[in-house]
Amino acid sequence: MNTATAGIPVAGFDTAPRQHAADGSAKEALSLVIPKYVEDIYPVVVGDTWLKDTKLVINVIPGMAECDECNELFHVIEHEGYCPNCGSFEKTILSGKDFLAREIHIPED
Repeated sequence: MNTATAGIPVAGFDTAPRQHAADGSAKEALSLVIPKYVEDIYPVVVGDTWLKDTKLVINVIPGMAECDECNELFHVIEHEGYCPNCGSFEKTILSGKDFLAREIHIPED
């Protein structure tokens, strides 16, 4: 299988921390868009184009933040939005509000 690699921003929403899927496909992200659903709808979107036999691979970006009180960097989901150092809920989100279409897998003929 060949792979086309891209860094295409798919979604960027400012949201509260949340876990989306039981299979862990989006439990790191802060986006409202569920990557698994994007992968599932991909075949319908590409339809009968030259991409019809390809598979989209999503790269979920972990939700990381910096505490506004003590400047600690932390994983938002893991700590339920609270700084593990000082306990503050005040933070600046650094990553995780979006995800990337990492690859499109192209089957070999």
